[in-house]
Amino acid sequence: MAKTINAATWRKMVLNAASLLEQNKQHVDSLNVFPVPDGDTGTNMFLTMQSAAKELNAASQNTMEAFANAISRGALRGARGNSGVILSQIFKGMNGAFTGQTEISPKLFAKGLNAGAETAYKAVTKPKEGTILTVVRVMAEYAADAARKAGDFAEYLKKIIDAGEEILQKTPDMLPVLKTAGVVDAGGRGLLVIFQGFHNVLIGQENVSMEFSDTVNSAAGAGRSGGERNFEEFHVNLQDLAAIEFAYCTELFIINLHKKTTESDIDRFRERLMTIGDCVLVIGDLQMIKVHVHTNEPGTVLTMAVELGELDRPKIENMLEQNRALLKGREQQELKNLGIVSVCAGEGIVDIFKDLSADYIVEGGQTMNPSADDIARAAERVAAKNVFVLPNNKNIILAAEQAKALTDKNIVVIPSQNIPQGLAAMIAYNPDGTVEENVAAMVEQMDAVKAGLVTYAVRSTQVDAFDLKEGDIIGIDSKAILAKGLQVDGVTKDLIQKMMDKNVGSISLYYGNDIKEDEASALADEIREKYKKCDIDVYYGGQPLYYYIVSLA
Repeated sequence: MAKTINAATWRKMVLNAASLLEQNKQHVDSLNVFPVPDGDTGTNMFLTMQSAAKELNAASQNTMEAFANAISRGALRGARGNSGVILSQIFKGMNGAFTGQTEISPKLFAKGLNAGAETAYKAVTKPKEGTILTVVRVMAEYAADAARKAGDFAEYLKKIIDAGEEILQKTPDMLPVLKTAGVVDAGGRGLLVIFQGFHNVLIGQENVSMEFSDTVNSAAGAGRSGGERNFEEFHVNLQDLAAIEFAYCTELFIINLHKKTTESDIDRFRERLMTIGDCVLVIGDLQMIKVHVHTNEPGTVLTMAVELGELDRPKIENMLEQNRALLKGREQQELKNLGIVSVCAGEGIVDIFKDLSADYIVEGGQTMNPSADDIARAAERVAAKNVFVLPNNKNIILAAEQAKALTDKNIVVIPSQNIPQGLAAMIAYNPDGTVEENVAAMVEQMDAVKAGLVTYAVRSTQVDAFDLKEGDIIGIDSKAILAKGLQVDGVTKDLIQKMMDKNVGSISLYYGNDIKEDEASALADEIREKYKKCDIDVYYGGQPLYYYIVSLA
């Protein structure tokens, strides 16, 4: 019966939670309320956890402080979508409380969970109850009350999970949209999967599968992960030479391990690497080991590795030289005052943003939410002092805001919720103006645009007074489903009619990769005939998932 958690156990708990969430991310995806093909809460939370796990595996020391800092840093860098950003803030608060400690007691865990809940609430401008925020807050409140009488940590954690499950089942009563769809909150379910992963380590059942009674078709969310990252990816910040303590990025595999090699030998090898470098990763078993380390003694690494088995695919990169080249390129590049990063997907949409002078495109959007780190890196590639970021998706705005903490560039987020708003903001952009002038003009132009999307239902449900069948064509605006039918053209025309008002003077259609040019032109002619006072334009967007993106201005 364990009363506390040490650093090694906490590390194992977080890694197992990431693994369990990977197994169940499709179910969490399927709980998204809108039955459109962008239900990616589970995927976003998993990618955030995966990034935390990557940093954790690369921690240079086996201490609680090193692990806590790695988890916080990794979750922030990998935060994707609103759910991922909120999760990163929960981990930031929790692990901040664990820093400087050697063990986690129930009282300390409660303190950390409370800090996580508070940090997450602060990250959201207008917190809504009935979401992951409610679930983590209630769990934190219960954890504080139960900590006084806690004995066995596993039992204590199980009771916290039960409290979370109880409030999760009540989320449909807090948010009518959940009740109508017949589901519990997706982010809350993802959080409980993570905590179940924690608990499974403490009871020695790490590979147990989970069953849910969330009254949804779990298969609905399948196949929409949109670009998952591998645990073995590494990113090194090469901002300046002084920041690089260890010059050589050394990677290799150890294969055909000697018969005398044991698991303890592998652990000792990892510990020895930590004494001569950082970003240490030693993963595998007695069949094969992958090694990654930043060190000034690559030869020593190879010598130690060959004691365990045969070397395979060794790679040594000089990060100092890489950095010199990077700095030389930056020195030759004069910084302008303003630049723009835009998030979008679709060959045509990308070309339009580039034609409107976007400096850098982050490929992403529906089902492919970029992380805060992706956005920060993009901003660093723009040769400008101030960089405007157009998320073009309401689920990316929080990640864009979090990117500010990951770069020295002055990032200014223009909170565009869709492609039409982003394009409108680009049209209003003046590269010779001030930051303040551009923010005012871009936001004003953006707010004058109405945006609609034509896609398909990924599951049968009832929402916004529509009885939907899987495969139905649906038209939605920024708030609700406005039209449904069996034909794309019919739904598109119905959607435009529902969005139309006397102030609309132009209608733009951006057709996706499932629509042919002649089909889009024919539809534009029909719309032109009906709305003779409006300018009708049609563009190739090439976007996935959405037959048409519609802009009314």
